Amino acid sequence: MSVNVKLSESLVAQAKRYAQTQHRSVPKQIEYWSRIGKIAEENPDLPFSIIRDILIADQEESSNEYQFD
Repeated sequence: MSVNVKLSESLVAQAKRYAQTQHRSVPKQIEYWSRIGKIAEENPDLPFSIIRDILIADQEESSNEYQFD
């Protein structure tokens, strides 16, 4: 389900720059930042590199890229 949200123009402009380099859409970039923030709040002792690895693992799991029989 989609929900319309008002965001500052500067946030959207930053997201657009990052999204282009990461091959994401602007909404997906903002979702990515949101997930990073949520994990960081829930786990304040985790470094960003671990948070990034968690997100990559979640993405691989959902795409079933590595299935073992």
